[in-house]
Amino acid sequence: MAYEVVIGLEAHAQLLTVSKMFCGCSTAFGATPNTQTCPVCLGMPGVLPVINQKAVEFAIRTGLALNCTIAPMNRFARKNYFYPDLPKGYQISQYELPICQEGWVEIGENGTAKRIRIRRAHLEEDAGKNLHTGIAGASHVDLNRAGTPLLEIVTEPDMRSPGEAVAYLKTLRDILVYLGVCDGNMEEGSLRCEPNLSLRPVGSKELGTKVELKNINSFKFVKSAMEYEIKRQTKVLDEGGKVVQETRLWDPEKGETAVMRSKEEAHDYRYFPDPDLVPLRIATEMVEEVRKTLPEMPEAIYKRFMEQYGLPEYDADVLTSAKDLAKFFEDTVKAQAEATALSGRELGKETSNWVMVELLGLLHKGKPKADGGTEPWTIEQDPYEQSPVKPQGLAELLIMKRKGEVSGPIAKTVLEEMFHTGKSAAEIVKAKGLTQVSDEGALEKIIDEVMARNQQQVSQYRSGKEQVFGFFVGQVMKASGGKANPAKVNELLKRKLAG
Repeated sequence: MAYEVVIGLEAHAQLLTVSKMFCGCSTAFGATPNTQTCPVCLGMPGVLPVINQKAVEFAIRTGLALNCTIAPMNRFARKNYFYPDLPKGYQISQYELPICQEGWVEIGENGTAKRIRIRRAHLEEDAGKNLHTGIAGASHVDLNRAGTPLLEIVTEPDMRSPGEAVAYLKTLRDILVYLGVCDGNMEEGSLRCEPNLSLRPVGSKELGTKVELKNINSFKFVKSAMEYEIKRQTKVLDEGGKVVQETRLWDPEKGETAVMRSKEEAHDYRYFPDPDLVPLRIATEMVEEVRKTLPEMPEAIYKRFMEQYGLPEYDADVLTSAKDLAKFFEDTVKAQAEATALSGRELGKETSNWVMVELLGLLHKGKPKADGGTEPWTIEQDPYEQSPVKPQGLAELLIMKRKGEVSGPIAKTVLEEMFHTGKSAAEIVKAKGLTQVSDEGALEKIIDEVMARNQQQVSQYRSGKEQVFGFFVGQVMKASGGKANPAKVNELLKRKLAG
């Protein structure tokens, strides 16, 4: 039997607040275990939680970007369950009155646009972390993360393939990072994903039994886990069995999912309003104030880059994949436009090529070191923001190239030296004598020497073998050390070879 895949996603975004959701403890990553705790996040008797206002603002900010309705009144509840890393024995979350409801985002998959509905987004606190290291059989608990603000974003079951699910997750991550509410770092657990996946016969309207895949922390693992689960459930159904509603873990080393526990229903958690927290009222004025601070979103920038700078879809997609990368590109174009009076459309594609191919190629090699080598960027470092080559510097180099002061190959060499030394293009070109040769007399002399050394190729060209022309261009450029003006070389060569 043929089956249709039905996928809904739950994403947990760790919010970039300085302190935790209900206390003043730091949320900084990487501290010594159990040093960022207090009686509140340790769940000591008699303590009282206080709602973090910045977390509420971040939730509103995200909800608006996801086209959600912001609930004027929402409430925190106690979600009761036991884990060693949950000190209170319950998690403070939101249940029947979440802060954000009924939104949507649009994804692009295989060249088509699709709207994915957001059912809800609610605030809650994170649990701690179990560490299974050290003495065999021993586990330890680090409660530094306990109480960190989370925004759980839940979709409707609108996705029909792992590809669509990954496209949605990437779109969501971009939105969160652009908003400045989450760093999107899946390796550190700042963004975690839990797909809910089921199969049903093609044409059926009734949903199948769903299986939840717990806490997956990379796009690659999300896709692989769902693909495995589709095969597993298909085999179960084809053999006449029934899929069991359960929570499963993805094992990337074995490439398979394994049962974690039976899937709980809402009543299993015994939700009830937290008696220590009054209902949270959000005034319309507060929502509108937050709305005024929203930045331009990735999708809007993507469309604008194509319209304003004449970029193809691929270029616009790459350049908007990171907020600072998009800014770097646009700042480079603007710096050239101010100096040359050229339009964004005239400058866009060439600038895009240099940023995407040449600059990113250097940045991906790593951070430059004093000895001329590179070292990996740390997680805390932003390669685009901390690039030794700034937009103004790249713009200066591209202007020099456009004026014919340096050739394309020389410009690439200059860019690499700018990256490793931090010097300007003008300084490097002057110090190394790399100015492009455009003087006809000097170029004619080089061309005459090249032709004299390659009489056989001259005869071939003059007898009609025009493809030999490229050979001569290469020889002249080589003889000039790459400094010859290519346009002048082409012009003079054609005249000389014509005899």
